[in-house]
Amino acid sequence: MQRHRSGSIALDRRIKTWHFFWWENGARRSKRIGTFHQYPTKASAWRAAKPLRDAVQTQTQVSTSTAPTVNTLVEQYRQEKMPQRFSTQHGYNAWLNNHIIPKWGECEITDVQARPVELWLHSLTLAPKSRVAIRGLLGILWDFAMWRGDVPTQRNPMELVTIKGATRRMSKPRSLTVEEFQRFIVHLGEPFRTMALLGVCFGLRISEALALKWSDVDWLNGKLCVERGIVRQHVGDVKTTESRKQLSTDSGLLELMKRWKQTTQFSGQEDWMFASPVQIGRLPWSYPRVWGVFQKAASDAGIGKLGTHSMRHTYRAWLDAVGTPIAVQQKLMRHADIRTTMNVYGDVVTDDMTVASRKVAGLALNGM
Repeated sequence: MQRHRSGSIALDRRIKTWHFFWWENGARRSKRIGTFHQYPTKASAWRAAKPLRDAVQTQTQVSTSTAPTVNTLVEQYRQEKMPQRFSTQHGYNAWLNNHIIPKWGECEITDVQARPVELWLHSLTLAPKSRVAIRGLLGILWDFAMWRGDVPTQRNPMELVTIKGATRRMSKPRSLTVEEFQRFIVHLGEPFRTMALLGVCFGLRISEALALKWSDVDWLNGKLCVERGIVRQHVGDVKTTESRKQLSTDSGLLELMKRWKQTTQFSGQEDWMFASPVQIGRLPWSYPRVWGVFQKAASDAGIGKLGTHSMRHTYRAWLDAVGTPIAVQQKLMRHADIRTTMNVYGDVVTDDMTVASRKVAGLALNGM
């Protein structure tokens, strides 16, 4: 409103004085102009307040023009608040460089408002989940600007942006039947065969499977420790705190890993379990290479397209198939968003978790 930009005047009828009111940094300010005797009309008092009105207007113009551009804010955010986890950094930078900066880089952050952002997001040929990610990152930039004091603290306008179908998947996650999995691994050579078996028997993410070292195997007690992840050949932490676990291992799986350890030329305690000969063992096989091998094996097996994460989905489906209680399933899947009751009951069913893992391993190793 105009009075918020240039101020207003009012007469204090008790003491018969005129006062000028304006807003500054979210707080209401006032200054005495003069008496009713000096300025008998509101118009005369308004004219007398002109120096104050000009100062407020100048201050308003300065404050509205000093909001940082998105480009500036992004650079500051990368230096001060960017998450340290490599995979998160990589994802954020991809959204920033490919979408946010080309569209909004030269704009001030205050120009990034709900309606234009929503219309822009709807025009993008991206999955709803990707649009949600971009909206979330714009919201982070807004919060960062308020945290720095670049803009007044207020409701984040990105909270008003709605995205249709945000919770709907574009495609159903793929999981394999036992028969499909058996056909699939026939077409896998080592170490990809062992990699797939560990993925489907433990529900490992591909970043976790590739980051395994021989020191992670407790041969005596039959345990496999998930300690780290690797994304684009950058070693980092696991996805969530809940993901770091010591998993019970079936004797058949221990034998499988032992055979691979005896075969590979990289069998030292600190060697990668799936070390790449191309990298002379300094790094494990890369994700693109594993994905390509899995795709070819799936095609040769006649089971259609198959991603590496399908091993984790298959593990979840097979846990259902062998009658595993849902609390045990959530612990075995190592999900971070587990409910309190699931955490409590899951922590006391160690034996059930071992039995369930052995049943799944039995399915995978059937006939081998």
